[in-house]
Amino acid sequence: MTTEQTPLAAATVAAAVNHTRTVAIRATETGLPVDIRIDRREMRFGGEHLAREILRLCREAGREAGARRRDELARAGLSGEVLDRLGLPTRDDIAAAEHAAAEDTDAPASWMRPL
Repeated sequence: MTTEQTPLAAATVAAAVNHTRTVAIRATETGLPVDIRIDRREMRFGGEHLAREILRLCREAGREAGARRRDELARAGLSGEVLDRLGLPTRDDIAAAEHAAAEDTDAPASWMRPL
């Protein structure tokens, strides 16, 4: 009896960039970063800010990569029910996440500044 091992499909990767284009991330559908590029200008904001930005971009790229993987598997014939069970996001899920993020960052909580 022989068994053939089929190669695992390469991970689907997507990119996300912050609005100033100083941090760029490529991540798999699980949000695992495979490439991080940081412009030195980003360092002026400190490590905590940079870490939050990297995590945010990993989640963003991960959602996009997951949606791409979902599209690939749908084209291969997997049903929507199976894709839902895999937890892969839909394009609507991505749009909702982007909308929620935009609402959080649209306007400051107050226009007042400390003296």
